[in-house]
Amino acid sequence: MLNFDVVIIGAGAAGLMCAAQAGYRGRSVAVVDMGKKAGRKILISGGGRCNFTNEGATPQNYLCANPHFVKSCLSRYTQHDFIELVDRHGLAYHHKTLGQLFCDNSAQDIVDILLTECEWAGVELFLRNEVIKVERTEDGGYLVTTSEQVFSCESLVVAAGGLTMPKLGATPIGYKIAEQFGLKVLPTMAALVPFTLHDHDKARFDGLAGVSLPCTAHSEDGTRFKENLLFTHRGLSGPAILQISSFWRAGQGVIVNLLPEVDMQAQLHDWRQEQGSKSLKNLLSTVLPKRFVEVLISEQTVPDKNANQLSHSEIETLAHALHHWHIKPNGTEGYRTAEVTLGGVDTDELSSKTFEAKKAPGLYFIGEVTDVTGWLGGYNFQYAWSCGWACGQAC
Repeated sequence: MLNFDVVIIGAGAAGLMCAAQAGYRGRSVAVVDMGKKAGRKILISGGGRCNFTNEGATPQNYLCANPHFVKSCLSRYTQHDFIELVDRHGLAYHHKTLGQLFCDNSAQDIVDILLTECEWAGVELFLRNEVIKVERTEDGGYLVTTSEQVFSCESLVVAAGGLTMPKLGATPIGYKIAEQFGLKVLPTMAALVPFTLHDHDKARFDGLAGVSLPCTAHSEDGTRFKENLLFTHRGLSGPAILQISSFWRAGQGVIVNLLPEVDMQAQLHDWRQEQGSKSLKNLLSTVLPKRFVEVLISEQTVPDKNANQLSHSEIETLAHALHHWHIKPNGTEGYRTAEVTLGGVDTDELSSKTFEAKKAPGLYFIGEVTDVTGWLGGYNFQYAWSCGWACGQAC
């Protein structure tokens, strides 16, 4: 049996951050993970360049049944604190629109920083160790039995992630441990995920795969995101769709403003007066992808006319259709391609300051396993750093 003060299940963003912090406090720390490598999800994030935080992260960028839960950790360890950490390590990174920060070279740079911090803090890493069972000991500690050995600890931190990307080894082990100790787990679903379409819509958009356009996507609850939409072979993707997927529920529709920067009614009137002999197809192809315009004409959303043939009522109807394009997804691509898991361990079961379970002293839950889901754009990583840091001060 191996004895440690702290055992952390999961060598991901939150787990490694927590491990380093606990180690720096003088705690003996073991991180166990079933994978061959640490930080596997970090490595594939952001197209391999890891969108590691967002300069504008606030509690408003997170979905949680208790919207106040994230305030404590985000205020105590901010995006600026993490940027200071990567600056100390000499990370080369760049800014993108909407506050995202990406590595210049590779996501491996972020993993290397975390592993270096863990090494400096004296953390021991045990890879290829699948957790078989967790038990409470008579003295109030915990036993963790893995496929390779048995660990004993005073504090057990569950940073086992959600259900996304099962190819990387995602399992429900974190939820099972929570339920074992009487904690409520809220229903989970794939989030930040592309939509699939019904067969009739797939047929409508056949041939549009790869076509992208800026838009504003609206969910039925009124949430909206102004980003790009991308047609795929299976349905719809792109940042606007991934963002809105976290707010979408089965059976609901999505409304898309295809031209958020254009007052289409005024534009159509101008075209009718100034370029009246030109076809709507050619005129609309100056502001929308041509292939998409051809689809809109084929299904008669856009009349196959010249601009000067449009009546006032047709202009009004067409402008409304382009600003309120309605699509009803069939579903999502699921956990296979989702970036995060919505739902998880109910945050009402945890201390917002330490992430310790109220019903099980010495047991902590951090990261994606908890019911906290950030927007697309580095927010989920920032939650991982913030909750990992906060837990590492206490476990």
